[in-house]
Amino acid sequence: MAQKLDKQVDKTEERIVAVEEAFGKTEQFIESNQKIILIIIGIIVVLVLGFFGFKRFYLAPREKEAQGQMFMAQKYFEQDSLKKALNGDGQYLGFLAIMDEYSLTKSANLSHYYAGVCYLKLGQFDNAITQLKKFSAGDKIIGPLAKGALGDAYVETNDIKKGIGYYIDAAEAGKNEFISPMFYMKAGMGYTELSDFENALKMYKKIKEEFPRSQEGREIERYISYAEGKIKEKK
Repeated sequence: MAQKLDKQVDKTEERIVAVEEAFGKTEQFIESNQKIILIIIGIIVVLVLGFFGFKRFYLAPREKEAQGQMFMAQKYFEQDSLKKALNGDGQYLGFLAIMDEYSLTKSANLSHYYAGVCYLKLGQFDNAITQLKKFSAGDKIIGPLAKGALGDAYVETNDIKKGIGYYIDAAEAGKNEFISPMFYMKAGMGYTELSDFENALKMYKKIKEEFPRSQEGREIERYISYAEGKIKEKK
């Protein structure tokens, strides 16, 4: 028993010595590299302060300016004056100029979404895809709508499979009574266009099971019946 205790004491002492040696080496390293460490710490402090200074004194005022310019572009967008929304009216900037003049701002990012939808409505589908892909989606409403708009643009360029993928992404990102059933329905209709009635039926059943009270949910039975009928015809 005494031998066991002696061994435990020896091990404890060895550990204490090892820890002391580690601390000693650390102190030696700090003393030997003090200048370098201070320089690195100084650089980190400058970068952190620079970042917050950039946000407060440069980005924040520009964001405010961009929002003031964007007010009119959004108004033209709501009025379906799409070319003025894109290009401005000579006094206020349009979405395209806001992207360039106020890059890095939230307004510039949002302008990509609006510009994409404008191009979609104008039938310029490649431009719509370009702008919508540049939009960085974070919002739970606009993000899924942007994905859905990309789906529309791809379907219009006859890339229906890709369009369906974006519709499903939009439906699953939104997950609410308005967005999800709308885009599941579009995905189902896309599959129907491709004569893929099994997957179309899956989309329609999702609407029936998960969003029965939505507008699409109230009309979904006839789409389900149509898809089931087409599947039976194949057998």
